[in-house]
Amino acid sequence: MALTVLLADLRRLHHWQLALWHGDHGWRAEAAQQAGELQAWAHTQKLPFLLDQAGEPPSGEAAARRWRYDCLRRQAAALGIPHVVTGHTASDRAETLLLNLARGSHRRGLVSLKPVRSLNAETGPGRNQAGLGDGERREPIRLVRPLLPFSREDTGRICRELEVPIWEDSSNLDTRFGRNRIRAEVMPVLEALHPGAVRRIGALTGRLGEELAAQDELVALALQGLIAAPGDSSRVLWRDGLGRLGRGNRRLLLERWLTLHGVPAQSARALEDLASRLAGQPGSGAWNLADGWQLRWDQSTLVLQFSAIPDPGHGPIPPGE
Repeated sequence: MALTVLLADLRRLHHWQLALWHGDHGWRAEAAQQAGELQAWAHTQKLPFLLDQAGEPPSGEAAARRWRYDCLRRQAAALGIPHVVTGHTASDRAETLLLNLARGSHRRGLVSLKPVRSLNAETGPGRNQAGLGDGERREPIRLVRPLLPFSREDTGRICRELEVPIWEDSSNLDTRFGRNRIRAEVMPVLEALHPGAVRRIGALTGRLGEELAAQDELVALALQGLIAAPGDSSRVLWRDGLGRLGRGNRRLLLERWLTLHGVPAQSARALEDLASRLAGQPGSGAWNLADGWQLRWDQSTLVLQFSAIPDPGHGPIPPGE
């Protein structure tokens, strides 16, 4: 709501055309009533209102996130909207970083909630590499998060000072969800120990993103020397060249190479195991990734392959399979 009123206040200056989107997951009995009240408020602000309601309630946080972004992408593509703007704050960023850190995420996984990214980039079944289904517009849609420098307390204060109505989401109190436990039990302790911790953790995420972007440029140059040949052969790496590198650089180049071909992100442990196996074990081998991707290697090369066979799981493939 803070984001909405700030953008609405600036639209005459920048000649923006705004529309307010709301997603009803169907998780709460009061959700439909709140959506109606929000729609009535939007009408008083002369804001077009878009509503999506889930046919079946999403099964968890990850499924709900996928549903929301899929709805936003489709609405933007259908209406020719180039920017989707969300109200994520430094608090959201800090919570996400701590959750991913606890899961053992690779450093790239810690760079959560970027200020700007392509909304077309998320791919899935039935979608092309631009993240679009059949018949959707191919123009880029940018996801923008302008409130990342602010904490959730800041946005709450904006709403109070401007007398903006807010609707509490009762599901945010359900500590069965990991993010809610972080928000209710962990963040208050960190703030009590070190006031301003939320902003500093959020800022750390931004600095990590800048460092990774600079590192990516160097990794891309190094990767060119390991690719067997351009074009389709970019799925083949020289294994001996990779094996001569230090463990950290091996992981970096493997991660970059897999990402370039659209392979879902691997956990830090999986990358570590794979990099060690490639350097420490002579001969051939194979490894299941995700979404039908596999790695196979012999003494000299490493080959990335895709199969439409359902995902058999992650990890080493026994010899002969």
